Amino acid sequence: MKVKKESMKRKEHHWFKLDLSANVYPTLQRRNFSSVYRVSALLRQKIDPVKLQAALDSTIPRFPTFAVAIHKGLFWRYLERNTKPGPFVRPDVSNACMPIHFKAENRYLFRVYYYENKLSLEVFHSVADGSGALIFIKTLIAEYLRLQGIKIPYVEGVLNCKNAPNEAEMEDAYVKYGDGKVSLKRSGIHAYQLRGTMEPFYTLNIITGIAPIAQLAAAAKSYNVPIGVFLTAVLMEALMEKQKLDKPIHEREVAISMPVNLRRFFPSETLRNFIVMLSPSINPKMGAYTFEEITQEINAYMTYRLNEKYLKANIMTNLLVQRNPIVRVIPLFLKDLIVRNAYKKVNKRQSSAGITNLGIVKVPEEMKEHIERFEVLMGQPFSNRTNVAVISYGGEISISFSSSIVETDIEMLFFCSLIKKGIPVRIESNRKYRET
Repeated sequence: MKVKKESMKRKEHHWFKLDLSANVYPTLQRRNFSSVYRVSALLRQKIDPVKLQAALDSTIPRFPTFAVAIHKGLFWRYLERNTKPGPFVRPDVSNACMPIHFKAENRYLFRVYYYENKLSLEVFHSVADGSGALIFIKTLIAEYLRLQGIKIPYVEGVLNCKNAPNEAEMEDAYVKYGDGKVSLKRSGIHAYQLRGTMEPFYTLNIITGIAPIAQLAAAAKSYNVPIGVFLTAVLMEALMEKQKLDKPIHEREVAISMPVNLRRFFPSETLRNFIVMLSPSINPKMGAYTFEEITQEINAYMTYRLNEKYLKANIMTNLLVQRNPIVRVIPLFLKDLIVRNAYKKVNKRQSSAGITNLGIVKVPEEMKEHIERFEVLMGQPFSNRTNVAVISYGGEISISFSSSIVETDIEMLFFCSLIKKGIPVRIESNRKYRET
């Protein structure tokens, strides 16, 4: 009996199946595209890389789903425990979210960067979604501050690195909650696509707007919608205006792809992926839309779909494909070919832009004075579309655009719209000045 208890205590996970979302990202991997995103924290002091490395070394064992490498099987990929040295903190780079090559850097699927007072975590999406990455970086910052003698309690998503990993944090929540009997039909629209001049290889243009939450909340309240809906409506309006400026022969629907954090609706503690995608859209052929009409259209769409029953049906749409006995026995190289071609021809055409919102970041009271701001950044778009990432902390909201094209029409229309609505915006960018 004693031996059994000891073996249970020493239980370790040596490999993980890729979760439902994680399966698609390696398939789309290519030389100049990788599903990498970034979560950053601006501290109020210059970062000591030696202490940061020590903090990372003590944090990793608490997150076994991060300490992994990706491998190929005959039918599926899987994540295997990675015991190689690393990962190692490094000075930041000018272009964020560059592809993670699966066999490089001792096969780790995340990176930690520092620059002056900025700490950044980049994660390949097969490892975790933004919620999991946010818990990782908060725990890392807490460990870093503890090395400086600052006492930080284990609350608000800061995990105790002395404790063993929790089984619930490693679960595939899609499988756990994918017990619905109904699945959704896939959208068949061909959405408006941005056109632009592609940047040179490995160039990601970033434009970030920082605004006060109070004034943004007041503007959203004036339209009787949440902040997330309000920002999505501003982006929708910008895309619709840009399409008119393009003067197309036939206007197409404008659709925005957005991930929904399922932890809000299902009691899961997983640090892996647990999101589904929603895509509100508006068809300009139906007539001219005022901004108020756009906000109400998106709000109605979200209200109808943000409930447990609809979201479970959304989960089932992809889960049934994965469980199909024919799909299960198709060799991996054929799965990759089918999925990649389907994504190029269908999926990427179904949205005009993407937006993700990690919401308000909460940290222990003792950490607040040491953190100035959080930022989140989506990586390279698969096509010419722009991606928008939103995060809030300490009374400010950070709105970051990332794109691989030269033109900045959407960013200009978006931020100008916020300013016209009475919301002051401070702009930061990694873009270099170009003479015209």
